[in-house]
Amino acid sequence: MQITRSSITTAKGPAEWFTGDVYIDAVAAAPAPSRVTANLVHFMPGARTHWHVHPLGQTVFVTEGVGLCQRRGGPVEVIRPGDRVLFEPGEEHWHGAAPDRLMVHVAINEGDAEHAVVHWLTPVTDEEYTATPAG
Repeated sequence: MQITRSSITTAKGPAEWFTGDVYIDAVAAAPAPSRVTANLVHFMPGARTHWHVHPLGQTVFVTEGVGLCQRRGGPVEVIRPGDRVLFEPGEEHWHGAAPDRLMVHVAINEGDAEHAVVHWLTPVTDEEYTATPAG
């Protein structure tokens, strides 16, 4: 057993991965042979990821606020606290806060054999982001 006391440092999400203000707290990053990581990600209103893929998929669990997400070719979906979103392995997608609300989620990922967790793609355009949500 290993206990890590609350020494988490909040990191600003890099502009190469995000549009807007995003803050990341590392929650879990177990040493090898584990390949699982988890981060608590805080998206300020209007902030979002760039398009990206996860070789082994990703689960996000919304803990606070209202968010948006979309898989490539699909509709924009609204997500709320308690919602769990599974992005399939290799599925291009993005997620972030609604324009007028913050959103916080836990992102759970598993690295592949080369330890890659994510492959970042292009920014989500304002036009893509402001598309009318489904439903």
